[in-house]
Amino acid sequence: MNLPNKLTILRVILIPVFIIFLIKEYYYISGILFVVACITDALDGYLARKYHLITDLGKILDPLADKLLIASALICLVQLGSIAGWLAIVILARELVVTSLRSIAATKGIIIVAERSGKIKTVLQMLALSVILLRNWPFSIFTDLPIGDYLLWLAVGMTLYSGIEYMIKNKTLLLPKSSSMKNSPIFSTKAKGKLNIGRLLIYSYCIKKR
Repeated sequence: MNLPNKLTILRVILIPVFIIFLIKEYYYISGILFVVACITDALDGYLARKYHLITDLGKILDPLADKLLIASALICLVQLGSIAGWLAIVILARELVVTSLRSIAATKGIIIVAERSGKIKTVLQMLALSVILLRNWPFSIFTDLPIGDYLLWLAVGMTLYSGIEYMIKNKTLLLPKSSSMKNSPIFSTKAKGKLNIGRLLIYSYCIKKR
């Protein structure tokens, strides 16, 4: 097993430890663990790309570890009353939608590459959650403004944008090939492409009978 995969597995191992400390409301310890986990995320990707250590195991584990880390932090913070539940729902719903799109694409032999907006939203989510977990540090040194909350709102906005972008760019995966009336047999005719009235009437009759 190469180093990037070991770092990814370390991130997975850190998640339950992080959850235990957070549920016990040891915010600073859980915040430090979360930051360390985020650093391993950046580091394993960098090492895998630079030294050509990308493996099938890494392709599966890395995004899974990211989603588990983010989801764990969101759910625990909602339970502790630190963030609003609907913010967590928006972020988690986007992940489910994009993961479903990727699964559909995979069945058709299509690979959906990560968009820049997806990478930005991940960075914003990790940054916002880190600041919230660390009780607004280091911004608390010079301001009482809830910077972590502001960053989370920004992350949610980017999450929505990213999800919509993925759906628009991959909408063909969700639409049947014969969704257009122009592809229907009622438009096919031997006479110079004119509308086949007989077939149209039969088609309309069948629709009414459904």
